[in-house]
Amino acid sequence: MDSGTTFLDCPAYLDQHGTARCGLPAVVEERYTLGSTDGPVTSVKIRCPQGHWFNGPLEALTVSAAAAPGAAAAVARVSAS
Repeated sequence: MDSGTTFLDCPAYLDQHGTARCGLPAVVEERYTLGSTDGPVTSVKIRCPQGHWFNGPLEALTVSAAAAPGAAAAVARVSAS
């Protein structure tokens, strides 16, 4: 059964050195498309249980293990809108 809810790992940094990330599941509260010179950009508003929230392009809000060693890899199930 698909609930239609999308989660990402929260990208917030918890320390001043930029090495520890929150990583709690952040729910996608809103999905929207912005225009750009390269075409439409999928953007989202996310919020985690700690109260961190972000708005921006989906690619900018996901953290890969290669980009941030030691951080949890972003897990996203992005459904087509």
